[in-house]
Amino acid sequence: MTSDFEAQLRAVSLRVTRPRLAVLAVLRDHPHVDTESVIALVRAEHPTVSHQAIYDVLRALTDAGLVRRIQPAGATARYESRVGDNHHHVVCRSCGAIADVDCVVGHSPCLTASDDSGFRVDEAEVVFWGTCPDCSAENTATEPPVGRK
Repeated sequence: MTSDFEAQLRAVSLRVTRPRLAVLAVLRDHPHVDTESVIALVRAEHPTVSHQAIYDVLRALTDAGLVRRIQPAGATARYESRVGDNHHHVVCRSCGAIADVDCVVGHSPCLTASDDSGFRVDEAEVVFWGTCPDCSAENTATEPPVGRK
């Protein structure tokens, strides 16, 4: 997989460096991870990589289009390596878990705006909110039966 990462970096004219390869590997294995988690995961394998280097790598990879930065309302920024397909996300209101949602109905950009105000729309960002299966199961287990309190 390292050779795939090297090819991706070269394709966008970025030098192949150990920190860039490490961040790409972390994002492949841990989608929707926050910056602090990226730092911890990279430094677990490469303890000499500085915090600032990882911040710089995340910025460079995002600017180059190899990484997508998402920030659902009220949440910290997260990063993912799934780019270029205009997918969306579902976020758990309880624990903050995030999952990918493939494009909803319609033609790209997935939704047709009811009033685009003259804009030429090329992307739609949709965030679905709800409760993940784990939190739903927890809530169901702790709620009293219907009609009892």
